[in-house]
Amino acid sequence: MATLTIRLPDAQRDRLAAMAARRGVSLNKLMQELSVRALTEHDTEMRFRIRAARGDVRKGLKLLDKLDSP
Repeated sequence: MATLTIRLPDAQRDRLAAMAARRGVSLNKLMQELSVRALTEHDTEMRFRIRAARGDVRKGLKLLDKLDSP
């Protein structure tokens, strides 16, 4: 496991520490959880963009029209 040092304004660090305390986890654990969320969000967006680039616009619009019809 690696160590990462970041510089934050004191007020931001204090808010993160309070958030961690409310969740009942350490500040380190909170940062791990937040980084997993950020990476998951990034990976999801990248997968979407790759699929969108390979997709067929006409086929996609036809599918959406099909979903809209009763």
